[in-house]
Amino acid sequence: MNLPPGIPSTYDKVLQMNLDPQIYGTFAEIGAGQEVANWFFRASATAGTVAKSISAYDMTMSDAIYGKGDRYVSRQRLRAMLDHEYSILVERLTPGRGATTTFFSFCNTVRARAWKDFDECHGWLGIRYQSRPGEEPADIFIHVRLLDQENMDQMQALGILGVNLIYAAFYHRGHLRRFVESLIENLIPGRVEVDMLKFHGSRFEFVDNRLCALQLVESGLTPAAMFLPDGDVVQPAEALYKRSILLLRGSFNPVMRLHLDMLDQARRTFGEQAGPAVAENCIELCEISTRNMLREGVMDHLGFLDRADALQALGKTVLVSNLPEFHRVGTFLSRYTTAPVGIVLSIGLLNELFKEKWSENLPGGILESFGRLFKHRLRLFVYPWCHRSTQELVSVENFRSPTAMRHLYQHLVENGLIAGIHSSDLELLRHTGRDLANMVRQGDLEWERFVPEVAHVAARRAFVKTAEAAG
Repeated sequence: MNLPPGIPSTYDKVLQMNLDPQIYGTFAEIGAGQEVANWFFRASATAGTVAKSISAYDMTMSDAIYGKGDRYVSRQRLRAMLDHEYSILVERLTPGRGATTTFFSFCNTVRARAWKDFDECHGWLGIRYQSRPGEEPADIFIHVRLLDQENMDQMQALGILGVNLIYAAFYHRGHLRRFVESLIENLIPGRVEVDMLKFHGSRFEFVDNRLCALQLVESGLTPAAMFLPDGDVVQPAEALYKRSILLLRGSFNPVMRLHLDMLDQARRTFGEQAGPAVAENCIELCEISTRNMLREGVMDHLGFLDRADALQALGKTVLVSNLPEFHRVGTFLSRYTTAPVGIVLSIGLLNELFKEKWSENLPGGILESFGRLFKHRLRLFVYPWCHRSTQELVSVENFRSPTAMRHLYQHLVENGLIAGIHSSDLELLRHTGRDLANMVRQGDLEWERFVPEVAHVAARRAFVKTAEAAG
């Protein structure tokens, strides 16, 4: 592989760590060989880094060491492995070398490709380590999807990824973007997807893991990442497995009462169509696109946190994504659930669906785009819009699709794939986020009526930034 200038090879990274007199630790790997430890054995000066390497591959052996667990490839299992391995390491080696050594334990638990197995291949990787001798350790967790089709290729990718994680923990921990992008160094695109990154411990008390989720998407390591109302970043399968989903797409700049009404009305219709049991098991996602967070071509991280704070205060789970096409959103959600999915959108976004630019990379064009979108028990719930000049209320019933698409649109509506939802308060349709920003500049406090109270502070900050950007 031809490496970009300045990027060390995997071998060079390992050799640098093996020659670093302070770095010393253990490796515990389950499910895809011992490919990370193997790199340290292949390089010179292995004794400078490796205290122990273990693979408790058998479940009975693994349970005897780490305790029984409901799921063997999980964040909980990874944490149990780190607890066990690190405690033994420091107990046995601190007396002899604790004053001069930064100890670490690297662990992974992985489901790689097996014989005649075509299910999802993924794993959890983590490191517990000291950045200075004698200090309290910190944790870094990642979740990876292994995209190679062959077991040997997945093992190789996992080994490189694990080395990158250990190297980044020691040498890139002070720069989030550099840390994230170094995780996939020496791997060609399309081999792995890292969809969760979390820092934990006193050394990282000022790290906002929501920004880690955003950085994974911004740097292209995953198309989407998510976090719960309490701010805890999660791997999507943890939150979405077997759950029905209602997803609202929007910029949320600011979060408006309109958004809450869209979800409320969609949830009511969703329950009527899919049944009360499905509605009760439903999780609501508010999706923020990275395209809606650019300010003069640069990602607005503080603006992202403002919107996230407001949505979380309202009890919403946030999905940050780089999935402009609706059919890609549907495909992403279908990885994690077979339950019904509803996407909530406005008439304006419904109109966008019929534009060719969203399907120009598909051989089947718009028809293929709609086919992919509705493949996975997915429905669209469309909220009305009020025409500014005529005051006409535009809804699913009187929406005028492009002439060439009118029969397709009629088919989708008649078969319940596109369903109209109503507004509980037509006043909410009067203003856009831009209108509210203008009100703030003019000192008109009426904007507060259209924004939930818990979102007022975040909205004011967003409005000030908008005004500054406008000059």
